[in-house]
Amino acid sequence: MSNDHEKELAARASLEFVRDGDVVGLGTGSTAAYAVRFLGERVRAGLKIRGIPTSVQTQNLAESLGIPLITLEEVQQIDVTIDGADEFDPELRLIKGAGGALLREKVVASATRNEIIIADSSKQVSVLGKSPLPVEVIQFAQALVSKKISALGATVRLKKDSVGDVYVTDEGNHILECNFGRIPDPIALARILGDMPGVVEHGLFINLASLVLMGKAGEVVEVRRRTNP
Repeated sequence: MSNDHEKELAARASLEFVRDGDVVGLGTGSTAAYAVRFLGERVRAGLKIRGIPTSVQTQNLAESLGIPLITLEEVQQIDVTIDGADEFDPELRLIKGAGGALLREKVVASATRNEIIIADSSKQVSVLGKSPLPVEVIQFAQALVSKKISALGATVRLKKDSVGDVYVTDEGNHILECNFGRIPDPIALARILGDMPGVVEHGLFINLASLVLMGKAGEVVEVRRRTNP
């Protein structure tokens, strides 16, 4: 079973959580793009929704599909958001942002009643840290923040775009890709990064995901947050 097919299965399953009249957060990345395309099909078939995209890239895709869009200036409560993740652990803590849209993704997630994460089976981990952690920084503080994060034990590099130029986010910032290895305490690391002057946002999403829909071996598995016995 290919990763692409697993992504497609999860994305299609996520549409069951969208109701007529909903305000829907539209995620960014290859997995989320499947969901946006499937939503476009539903809209053309008569589904009435309003979308809030998490990136210019997703905005362009949604507009091309005829999905009506609004902004957070118009509404501050989102019914359901469908987005992908780079990794998720048993507590549904996430690393997100490989696509460069982590700031808007986290803003949208924070305003969402029901955050649905769609993923292929390679994104499930026992401990976060297999993927680099994206950290969005203002350009003025880039070197300083990089030094501070390196002092925490991470290998840090500047995110580049597909042609090798420095990646610039939709908000005009840069992204540091920080490889910590295993992250046994994501909450503590999130607090440390959040307290660093110059850090705009980081890709640790904690207590934001409601449910993960994971494509695996030709079916969709619902992964809910592990609870202590």
